[in-house]
Amino acid sequence: MPLQASILKQRDYLIANIQAALADDDLKRLRDAVVAEVGVHRARGVIVDVSALDVMDSFAVWTLRELAQMTRLRGAETVVVGIQPEVAFAMAQLGVRLEGVAAALDLEEGLAYLDRRAKRPAVRGVGPNPGRRA
Repeated sequence: MPLQASILKQRDYLIANIQAALADDDLKRLRDAVVAEVGVHRARGVIVDVSALDVMDSFAVWTLRELAQMTRLRGAETVVVGIQPEVAFAMAQLGVRLEGVAAALDLEEGLAYLDRRAKRPAVRGVGPNPGRRA
């Protein structure tokens, strides 16, 4: 069965669009595919669009946090976009948090967030030329 998600490249970013609820194994496959694609395309950012989802369980949230940590280790920032109001309400009620993962209203705001992050100066010891002094 094909994965109900697509990974597209736009500028220096990848956009993972989840079109339907994914089983746990599918979420792991998506995570692994996104992390691999960051290296293939040398992406600086990843947007995960969850606007088609009407529920996000704790495993889905945990997998998104893990995806964000893994892509950060590969040099890309991750932002989750499109969390529906009902999903946000349920997550808050259940105490399920996307700790350490940026969230934005929609794709446009996600792109703007990544653009702002890309313009920040690199932290000393991180990024290209880590030993170089300004």
